[in-house]
Amino acid sequence: MLFLLRQNPVQQAAAELFHISQATVSRRWTTLLPVVETALAEHVPDPADASHGRIVLVDGTLVTTWDWASEGTTMFSGKHRDTGFNLQVAATLSGDLLAVSAPVPGSRHDMYAWRQSHFPKAFADRESMGDLGYAGSGMLTARRKPPGQERPVKDKVFNQSIGKLRAAVERAIAHLKDWKVLATRYRGPLTRFPLVAKTVTALAFYKNGW
Repeated sequence: MLFLLRQNPVQQAAAELFHISQATVSRRWTTLLPVVETALAEHVPDPADASHGRIVLVDGTLVTTWDWASEGTTMFSGKHRDTGFNLQVAATLSGDLLAVSAPVPGSRHDMYAWRQSHFPKAFADRESMGDLGYAGSGMLTARRKPPGQERPVKDKVFNQSIGKLRAAVERAIAHLKDWKVLATRYRGPLTRFPLVAKTVTALAFYKNGW
């Protein structure tokens, strides 16, 4: 099961590698996924506690999915020009993972996904930063270019500073996507993906020693 999460091969390839049948791979995947998630749940910190005294960085990422035919109208992300799930990720200024939200359809923008997640409540009293997709959320974001005008130099400097700080959450996302099931196209049933995301999140925190 860990091999499937880590490398995201087709099940037939895993079956050949481990000299078992594809049906056995499927059964073990179905059986072990919730077991692993439950066993590691205690390693997933409470985001409010983990973020105490810290600045919180927030960003969204698309996990692409294979199921275009049945879900293409709701899963398609216009921003990414692909189908998938939107996951919200929170991290510290040093790039340490703080939390991962439940997935929402990729057609939903980051502000919607953020509002639907547990992040607004968990980080209500924290200084938070996001990109322009979170403008109006109360988070510190870059400054928009005035309509029909050049961007002031002070705004350019400010935006560059924000971008440098926000690079840490992009690193956190990259490390999370070391689990290739989140980095390459997810081929399983879409109804099962929330459990996959929770399991990978728990594994990521376990690996980092929470």
